[in-house]
Amino acid sequence: MRKDRFEGTSTYIATDDLKMAVNAAVTLQRPILIKGEPGTGKTQLAIEIANSLHRPLFEWHIKSTTKAQQGLYEYDAVARLRDSQLGDDRVHDIGNYIQHGKIWEAFESEEKPVLLIDEIDKADIEFPNDLLRELDRMEFYVYETRQLVKATHRPIIVITSNNEKELPDAFLRRCFFHYIKFPDQDTMAKIVDVHFPGLKKTLLRESLNAFYKVRDVPGLKKKPSTSELLDWIKLLLAEDIPPEALRSDDNRTAIPPLYGALLKNEQDVHLFERLVFLDRRSGH
Repeated sequence: MRKDRFEGTSTYIATDDLKMAVNAAVTLQRPILIKGEPGTGKTQLAIEIANSLHRPLFEWHIKSTTKAQQGLYEYDAVARLRDSQLGDDRVHDIGNYIQHGKIWEAFESEEKPVLLIDEIDKADIEFPNDLLRELDRMEFYVYETRQLVKATHRPIIVITSNNEKELPDAFLRRCFFHYIKFPDQDTMAKIVDVHFPGLKKTLLRESLNAFYKVRDVPGLKKKPSTSELLDWIKLLLAEDIPPEALRSDDNRTAIPPLYGALLKNEQDVHLFERLVFLDRRSGH
């Protein structure tokens, strides 16, 4: 029997705490709720769990307009009415107008799947509570066809949140929670190495120093994320920027080259420029 034990993959650097959290959720047969800054690999985690355990993956990406019912199924009454007006024989079977949602697809999977419910906090506040019964019992009822859909295998459920809004207590009680901390410099070096093997150590060191210096600037509206660091390094390599161009010899704050990959709004750019100006005036 195949064990569901996540140990990370060659393309995804998972900390011991994260691996322990995933495996605890699998053991408890509870959804794992993943929070963390945007760009810390929350969505990618579900993909890597599926790859690592060789499981099928079903991805449900939530929008502000998404309703819980859409994860189960949708009944297309408009299409049925149209077909009835056209005399289509399909109208005699209402099942022809039932569209399966991602939860239904995961429940029907012949193999134990991974189900990703991505950015659950984007939806209405009642959205998580509307899924409680189905995720608890691993079944739901299709009223139009009088059909009870039961999960063939209990999916490994990964739910991500960017903390845009609070989630209901009743929902939180049913999840195993893990917060992905932003990687420290050593962990980040391992992540960069996965994407840019053979990167010169001097460029790695100077780019990481400059990156964390930007992140440490107080008052930033949006701190640069891991994905933005990787984009920046890709640009540094493409433009053949030397490591010394990233270093400030007198240790004063300086705007790094190609900063548009790191700073994503004008307020943060202006803040950075003001800090550079003030630092130079003070002569520190």
